Amino acid sequence: MKTKLKKIFSIISTVLVVIIILFALMLGLSRLLGYRVFSVISGSMSPTYNVGDMIYVKSVSPLDIHAGDPITFMVNESKVIVTHRVVEVDKENRHFYTKGDANSVPDDFPVLFDNVIGVPQFSIPKLGYVSDFIQNPPGLYITIGICAALFIIVFIPDLFRRRENDDTEDEKTKEENDTGSSG
Repeated sequence: MKTKLKKIFSIISTVLVVIIILFALMLGLSRLLGYRVFSVISGSMSPTYNVGDMIYVKSVSPLDIHAGDPITFMVNESKVIVTHRVVEVDKENRHFYTKGDANSVPDDFPVLFDNVIGVPQFSIPKLGYVSDFIQNPPGLYITIGICAALFIIVFIPDLFRRRENDDTEDEKTKEENDTGSSG
């Protein structure tokens, strides 16, 4: 019974470690590939991007953006990040007019070319909820605690087993030396 519980516990902890590693790769590797990752916090772009989705945005030249493209941009200098669809490009004045897919009217302000972060390339539904949770307290503390617990659960028993095996090997070697020297 004890062995069966150990196997089940081992499987569960391995699955949790794999999930954490995959999530970290999705966030970290995306940055290495040139994507910026954002969580969708409003329904203004539904059904294209829904609340809780995570969008992966790639930097592009504003000259490569056309009407109909979704763009992610900083609203003036307020540091608020928004993703809306371009409805008109004004190359002469270097700005875009945008509108959320779920909004009935265009945005009140033009988006300066310099405020464009990039174009969303793809999204993962609901992953933004997880990302926001683990990046802010108390989710951050819970995540650190879970990672520490998994580390202890997965690696510490192996360290004790190795120490026991080393002790057993030392005893065998000592016995062999004692047997060999007394004969």
